[in-house]
Amino acid sequence: MAIDYHLLAAQAHALVANEPDWIANAANLSALLFQVLPDVNFAGFYRYENSELILGPFQGRPACVHIALDHGVCGIAAQTRQPLLVPDVHAFAGHIARDQASRSELVLPILRDHHLLGVLDLDSPKPARFSQSDQQELMAVLRAVGAD
Repeated sequence: MAIDYHLLAAQAHALVANEPDWIANAANLSALLFQVLPDVNFAGFYRYENSELILGPFQGRPACVHIALDHGVCGIAAQTRQPLLVPDVHAFAGHIARDQASRSELVLPILRDHHLLGVLDLDSPKPARFSQSDQQELMAVLRAVGAD
């Protein structure tokens, strides 16, 4: 099933338009992504606070609450402020296993004015679920809602 990322970006923008509350926006966006993206078993946000990532709104199984910036896929993506696409999480040194069913992961840093706000974390039970195209398109979705 092909994903219409242009439509997804428009839907995401409409969900957060005129709503300043970060938690409400992240909750709606995680629900939208979980509903629209096929083969995803976690769609959620971690916010950057006090030099660590802290769990924010998400869809999926319970998750780690605190992640250090040098741990796991999320921590390293936050530390480097670069997207991190992992085709096989079991081959990624330091992967934090939140759901044993997860096989691949895509983490996108969320920046505003070059400051780290947090990350968007997407997991899938399918190996190599995410592509470079997914990464670029989802970064465009984040830009549509006000991230750098």
